[in-house]
Amino acid sequence: MTAIQDSPALASPYQRSVASYWNAEKNPVNLRLGDVDGTYHHHYGIGEADWSVLEGPQGTREERTIKELHRLECAQADLLADHLGAVTATDRLMDAGSGRGGGSFVANRRFGCRVDGVSISETQVAFANERAQQTGVADKVRFHLKNMLDTGFETGAFRSIWNNESTMYVDLSLLFAEHSRLLEHGGRYVTITGCYNDAYGLPSRAVSQINAHYICDIHPRSAYFREMAANRLVPVDVVDLTAATIPYWELRARSSVATGIEEAFLDAYKGGSFQYLLIAADRV
Repeated sequence: MTAIQDSPALASPYQRSVASYWNAEKNPVNLRLGDVDGTYHHHYGIGEADWSVLEGPQGTREERTIKELHRLECAQADLLADHLGAVTATDRLMDAGSGRGGGSFVANRRFGCRVDGVSISETQVAFANERAQQTGVADKVRFHLKNMLDTGFETGAFRSIWNNESTMYVDLSLLFAEHSRLLEHGGRYVTITGCYNDAYGLPSRAVSQINAHYICDIHPRSAYFREMAANRLVPVDVVDLTAATIPYWELRARSSVATGIEEAFLDAYKGGSFQYLLIAADRV
């Protein structure tokens, strides 16, 4: 029996498979971009790309492109932080599905608050805690090997909680029930996520390709609002970021860190079967 199989954070064979995937993951699209400034994200980017990075000396084109992709993913993280509500330095936040910690460090730098990141990947948790030590914020930013569906944290402990492209790995009814328990009354929940468009019908071929690539299960748009309503999470802002994320994918498709999934994302977004949304909701 391996340590992964024994971990109390893993409640099912599926979760064990996801943990194994992320424990072994060393994708340049995550690591090379994080190396730019030491902030390692596990999500995509938004905003108009600077296409001039593809011009100029061939010898430095890759470096320019990597920096631009990182700028776009940092813009996404900043937008999420913009929606976390009125956070003060005395508040406590939770990053659900924290990856290598990028979003947690963004929130701490902005608000000076305590942040707890949770992940079912031992490798990610160790990496993020090491970065917290290296950057001198380990007293405020901590990462835990925990299941976001059953964290064990005390009820009402958090002012704000977010998921950044991690909701597609879990059952939304269980996720939002736990988030509702953890948030203080009037607290804020934010997610940025890809979801399939109910108006399109069932998931498209491109969406199914994305599911297979990341071992995930992309939810329909309607499921987010239905399960939020069932768990006392009332949307206060919904932003369709679909058009804003397309330049990131177009640039990534022309970069050295392309993984082969770029065309599926572009087909899904441009064909209308897939949407990239930010949803902010208050706990009532």
